[in-house]
Amino acid sequence: MKICIVSDSHDRSASLARAVREAAAQGAAAVLHCGDVIGANTLRAALDCGIPLHVVHGNNLGDPLAMSRLAAASQGRLMYHGDDARIELAGRRIFMVHYPHYGHALACTGDWDLVCCGHDHRASVDKIAHVRGGTSWLVNPGTVAGIGAPPTYVLGDLAKMDFSVVTLTADEK
Repeated sequence: MKICIVSDSHDRSASLARAVREAAAQGAAAVLHCGDVIGANTLRAALDCGIPLHVVHGNNLGDPLAMSRLAAASQGRLMYHGDDARIELAGRRIFMVHYPHYGHALACTGDWDLVCCGHDHRASVDKIAHVRGGTSWLVNPGTVAGIGAPPTYVLGDLAKMDFSVVTLTADEK
């Protein structure tokens, strides 16, 4: 199963939707958004792409009530998890949180195959040694909005546990 990992869209609906469309064209079957969506309307165009979105909020929360209402009306396409998320996709244990230091700490536990975070707008893909003697993936997709850094997302393959940072293409006019 391929996934699209995004973060820090900061009300940039067009950039978020473009990343989701690009990832879907590459076979992504789900989107993990690691926070700082800001407003529920930011997600509408991405939802129109037709693949499920898992979302946590970050330090730029926006309106959680509107986000909850959009999730309820989405017929299962939007899962709004709140501060963090514990999900399973394709047999992989995944934890999502906004803050990289929490993400690193959770990767170190060995409880998760993949930990996704955001916040610092710096894309990175790292294998983290954990206390059980193995490794967990820690993935930060950077900022899909392109604030202070190029607009990026991560395309991941859960079967292969392979993750690539993708720079968002220019908007077609």
